[in-house]
Formats: sequence, C-alpha cells, structure tokens
Amino acid sequence: MFDRNMKSSVFNILEDVSEAKFPGFNKAIWWECTQERGEIIFVPSGWYHQVHNLEGTISINHNWFNAYNLSWLWNLLLRDYAEAKEYIEDIKDICDDFEGLCQRNLAANTGMNFCDFFVFMVHFSFANLVQFSHLAKNDKNFIWTSIQIARHVVFNLESLRNIALKMKSRSLVENWSNSIDFRKTLEDHTFMGLCQVLGRTYGMIHEQCEVSYDIKPALVDDLDLEFIETSGLHVYSPEDLVKFIDSAFTKLMGGSAANKVLLADLDILGS
Repeated sequence: MFDRNMKSSVFNILEDVSEAKFPGFNKAIWWECTQERGEIIFVPSGWYHQVHNLEGTISINHNWFNAYNLSWLWNLLLRDYAEAKEYIEDIKDICDDFEGLCQRNLAANTGMNFCDFFVFMVHFSFANLVQFSHLAKNDKNFIWTSIQIARHVVFNLESLRNIALKMKSRSLVENWSNSIDFRKTLEDHTFMGLCQVLGRTYGMIHEQCEVSYDIKPALVDDLDLEFIETSGLHVYSPEDLVKFIDSAFTKLMGGSAANKVLLADLDILGS
C-alpha cells in the first residue's frame, strides 16, 4: 500500500494504481463494509484504511496507542523528527536553539515531541506500578504469573522499559532539565484520575469486579511507599526510568522464585 520509499500511500484503492510505484499492490487483500450511524470501526495499528462518504457525514477519528504499538509511535517520532530537522537544516548555523526549534516543529506536526512522549511514559509507568503495588499488597501469596491483570500490567511495564532503553541509547532527552517527582505526582488529581481509569479498564478487560475505594487514600495512604524510597523519588532521564522500574519490581516482587522470572525477562529485554 506504500511506495518504494515508504513515504506516500495509495490515495484511492479503487482507481488504477501504478504497479511500478506501489509494487505488490495487486496482491493486497482488503475488507469492505458500510458503517452506519452510531457505529464504531476499529482499525488495528499499521492497517491501511480508506473512507468514502455516501452522503454528508460528520465523523470522529481517534488515534490511539498502548503498550502493544508503543514502539511504532516511538519510531514515528524518530522519523518525523528526522524530517523536521532536515527541513530546517539550512538555518542550523544561525539558529540559537536549533534542537529546541526541531522539537517545537515536531510537536506541531506530530502532536508531541520527545519530552512530551517521555513525560507520558513516566506517568504511565508510575500508574502501572501503583496498580501492581495494590495487587501485590492485597494478596499475601502474590505470584504475578497467576493473575491476568498482573500479567497485563507487567506487559505494559516491559514495553515502557524497552522504549526507555531505546531512548537512552540515542541520548535524545539528555538536554531536558526538568525532573518528575513521584510523590508530587501522587498528589496530582489528574494522575489519580489516570490510576482510577486504568484500574477500571483492567477490570473490564479481564472481567473482574472493580474494587470500590476512595482513590486518594488508596494511592497515598494505603500505597506501600517504601518501594518509591527504594527506587528513587525523581526521574530525570530514560536511564532513571529504567532504574526506577527495575528497583520497584525488585522491591514489590519479594523473594518468590516465580516472581523473579519477571526480573529475568526484564534483563533479557535490556540485553
């Protein structure tokens, strides 16, 4: 569906499409359907889709990402960053803050820049660790491999850790001077809302009853903050995020041999 340079895609699959420009197009398989009023169509990550309105239509598109396609989003940011940088390469020598300008253009074109993405990753990591801490706290014989929600949380954190390692290797956020404080984040009502929605979503996906509790006491009073003290209160860089996740897991897992399987998996991802 894309040209040889993966830059442009087929505009209309129903017209004559150049086999030279889009090799393999004739072998593509697609499904055709009619979307009625009030219906939602889910398009998986990486799938090409084309819409033809049969009449006057108001439609809403929602682009999403999660742990599964997080690496695709990171690759998109890298490609768009390289393109944004290339467009203004000719003013690099006369620009006071060339990298800052590249990041502003990236945010304008793609919706976020590297620092925006990193802040999201840190907050989402925090929120998942909060969920994991509650799961471990509520089960004295906690073994993460035996609980569906715990496995889901672990998958999310493995994906986040893997992307943080990629960011670290490219040193793309090294000039960012701000830090993210875990304790202050816990006092942020928007973060508490994120944790609440995340817990509800996990419960719906895995068909488990949502635990009813006052969100602030659950996060601030009942949360085992010792794993935060052990892991560090501030995250400055992707490297800090990797260390934070590793340290938090070491504290939350305890000494169970079954739980240590996860730590080995994380080491494999980092190698």
